[in-house]
Amino acid sequence: MVFLNDRLVDESQALVPVSDRSFLYGDALFETVRVHHGRLVLWTPHLARLLRGAQALGIQPPATADQILEIARTVIQTNALKHGLLRLHLSRGSGPRGYSPRGADSPTLLVTAHPSPELDVRASPSWTLVTSTIRLPEGDPLAAFKTASKLPYVYARSEAEARGAHDALLLNTRGELAETTSANLFWFDATGLCTPAPEAGALMGTTQAWVQSLAPRLGWTCRELRAPREAILAASGAFLTLSSLGVVGVSQLDGQALPHDPRLSRLREEFMNALPELLSG
Repeated sequence: MVFLNDRLVDESQALVPVSDRSFLYGDALFETVRVHHGRLVLWTPHLARLLRGAQALGIQPPATADQILEIARTVIQTNALKHGLLRLHLSRGSGPRGYSPRGADSPTLLVTAHPSPELDVRASPSWTLVTSTIRLPEGDPLAAFKTASKLPYVYARSEAEARGAHDALLLNTRGELAETTSANLFWFDATGLCTPAPEAGALMGTTQAWVQSLAPRLGWTCRELRAPREAILAASGAFLTLSSLGVVGVSQLDGQALPHDPRLSRLREEFMNALPELLSG
């Protein structure tokens, strides 16, 4: 069962018009939120990012923040979702033909639930990456929001899968580190923990922000900087953060093995221990 606009419907009956601008232009926003023991992980920053994007794009959500949370709870409960992902999709809706958003005044809200395995503190997932040929624009103002215009990421992920990798590393038009198609990037160098600066073109993530806030409590410095791909190859370790899995190590980039920094194990343990404090709903 999914929530579409104002009611719960069976997924097979959840239809939107062919004139919906999300379908035609990717004129929409979305958020993917982890569900852990039936509750939402980092819900507040996820919803805040969605609403910031809606304000910036001039999309008026058809529900208040409190109502969206209640909708999310209803979808989780109706589907008896204990562990999985909740996806919020906010489209500008239908309007006259053409790029202009004028006349598109009836936004579409879709909330869906997707089961997935429980996060396991004993697991140490590790991904291999390849560098994509796709380049992200630096300083892109839309990078601050999770828009539905994701064709570059689809293309980059297909490149990674064709080369047998888990994900693709995305650089910007200056050849600087940005993100992967599904995650934010971190690495350890001689100064401590590093992550790409926002102006490099990456979407700033909710789990990424949590790691940045945790670092000082662990005695680590954490810098946002503009750095070349070679920074990863020279690092003592690299990892990714994403809502679906939390913290994931990077074991290889473009066929070159990367070392495992023992601080990564500490970080993943801290994330799992902090989960009860990060839950809403």
